[in-house]
Amino acid sequence: MNKSDLVNALAGKTKMSKAEAGRTVEALFAPNGVIATELRKGVKVQITGFGNFETRKRGARKGRNPRTGKEILIKASVAPVFRAGKGLKETVGKRK
Repeated sequence: MNKSDLVNALAGKTKMSKAEAGRTVEALFAPNGVIATELRKGVKVQITGFGNFETRKRGARKGRNPRTGKEILIKASVAPVFRAGKGLKETVGKRK
């Protein structure tokens, strides 16, 4: 499922127009949307029954350039992480 499929499904389920559904999806998931903005602030986004969006700090570490084999230093970073909630896990586990 891609973004346009998600917009179409949301419009069908909620009786919204496709334009309204598109704006809703964009407001939530865009790089400057609600979820990304909260994660940038360091806030955990919890959606009960679905899951949690949060950030995790990754420390600096050594790695290897796969092309040359030379050792390189990988900088510390902050990465977004999603953990599925109980409801989502149960729903997905019931696949036919």
